[in-house]
Amino acid sequence: MDEHGDLALPGPGADVASWPTGRLLSVAARMVEHRWHAYLEQHNLTHAGLIALHGLEREPLTQRQLATACRVTDQTMSRTTERLERAGYVRREQDSRDRRRTTVTITDAGRQVLAQAREAERESEALLGSLGDYENFRRELVHLIELVGPSTDR
Repeated sequence: MDEHGDLALPGPGADVASWPTGRLLSVAARMVEHRWHAYLEQHNLTHAGLIALHGLEREPLTQRQLATACRVTDQTMSRTTERLERAGYVRREQDSRDRRRTTVTITDAGRQVLAQAREAERESEALLGSLGDYENFRRELVHLIELVGPSTDR
């Protein structure tokens, strides 16, 4: 851990192959998570937004139903759907009979970004290698950490 409590990533020349498997796994997971956050950011998404889009895939839901399905508070879902609406991924409409109710509908752009994220997720899983062969998995973790590690020219 560094002075901020973040997992320290290996620098150039680190003997990653000598690390215990737990450390390899932790570092690899952090690096994959960082890449996933970066991917989502490029598409103006967050993890919460992606979960909300998934929840809306079948049918429009009220904001409260969506919050319940995503296991977050109404207030959290309100912020999430506001951001998704600004990005053009959902449309929010007030119920004409009950102005307290808001219905959220995924847009074509939302369906498209959801499909792209699913494809990207499948591709990142392929990077992790097979868990069926432990030694190969370790080699793959070492390779991933060395491949994705911090640049030497920063």
